[in-house]
Amino acid sequence: MESTWESCEVTPLLIDMAETPQAPLSSSFTSPVPYHKDWGILSEAEAMKTQKALADGNLLEVVSIAKETLRRVSNTPLNIAVTGNSGNGMSTFINALRGIGHEEEASAPTGVVRTTRTRASYSSSHFPNVVLWDLPGLGATSRSLGNYVVEMEFSRYDLFIIIASEQFSMNHVMLAKTIEEMGKKFYIVWTKLDMDLSTRVVTEGKLVKNIRENILENLQKNGVCKPPIFLVSSLEPLWHDFLKLRDTLQMDLSDIRCHGRLQNVFHTYENIINDKVTCLQEKIATNCFPCMRNADDLAECLKAYRLSFGVHDESLWQLTKGREKNFLEYMAIMKAHNLQALIRGDWKLKWISCRVMKALFSLLKYTPVFGGPIVHYVRRMKHKHVLETVAKDTKTILRKVLQDSIISC
Repeated sequence: MESTWESCEVTPLLIDMAETPQAPLSSSFTSPVPYHKDWGILSEAEAMKTQKALADGNLLEVVSIAKETLRRVSNTPLNIAVTGNSGNGMSTFINALRGIGHEEEASAPTGVVRTTRTRASYSSSHFPNVVLWDLPGLGATSRSLGNYVVEMEFSRYDLFIIIASEQFSMNHVMLAKTIEEMGKKFYIVWTKLDMDLSTRVVTEGKLVKNIRENILENLQKNGVCKPPIFLVSSLEPLWHDFLKLRDTLQMDLSDIRCHGRLQNVFHTYENIINDKVTCLQEKIATNCFPCMRNADDLAECLKAYRLSFGVHDESLWQLTKGREKNFLEYMAIMKAHNLQALIRGDWKLKWISCRVMKALFSLLKYTPVFGGPIVHYVRRMKHKHVLETVAKDTKTILRKVLQDSIISC
């Protein structure tokens, strides 16, 4: 039996660029992703518009909404949460980070006794368009870690600074683990290093090394990846790691403002695309192939799904504004830009597209008792593979378009 690539009949899928195709499967996508507050920077209206555009296969509209969203949030302040155990000097650290003394009117209140019982926000000329949040220390009340995370609204912060001093406790470890599981960046900042040095019984170098190793050991025991660690004295911000901390924070904030928010948008779009795939897979499972004259024709199948997701030639040409170089770049990163590329990248499709197998499937159609289930299975398998490949192409193209058009930061 011949089953080599040379024995396969494939016809390149060529879409007339003069046409304005309509996505044939848009009516099949009837189960949009519910709006979630944890989608972050997308408003509910933007999320709903994006769902409709993706459902209709209007990738140009999707990109337009994404750009508008990024423009809107470019001036939205970033939020930094400063947290830790009560009495670790979080408020004093915030004042030092802002470059003001604790005696100034706008400073965060500090003292020997616990002074922060509710969240407080502060701004700083050192970090424009950034809000520093002084959170009550974990343990300041009887609230559990889970309740603390909910009450302090951890989901709203872009970056966390976990303050520790005297000892790195299990509270610190669990805070780090929780934040890491949320996929957010965090620092460990050991304050009051001046007090440690004043009572040291070893050299400064040895003391600093011991503190770092103790923090890392406790984090690694609980499966937390190594975060940036800074040892500082809030009362002497020009000493030790304080300037390094400020520089690192500036760079990370810039990265979050640009790429972090772009990733947030793209992650939401991925969820919507995945939901559309699930909806269409349910149709395929019931042998329902709307808007296809011949569901066994692989070329027609590919064309239908490319139109449905908006990654057909006409759409890509519009996205690149007629720039041939960019258009060819987009085509090159797709796995299914034509039938040949689709079959070449999937051995199962290559196998069932060979002449002999196609002839066999044609014969099976005339033996419904035994051949019917086989034909239906192969048909569903073909559609599932084509659908998943086109969906991946949609994500790849969308990511590249957004990266290419990201607002300069």
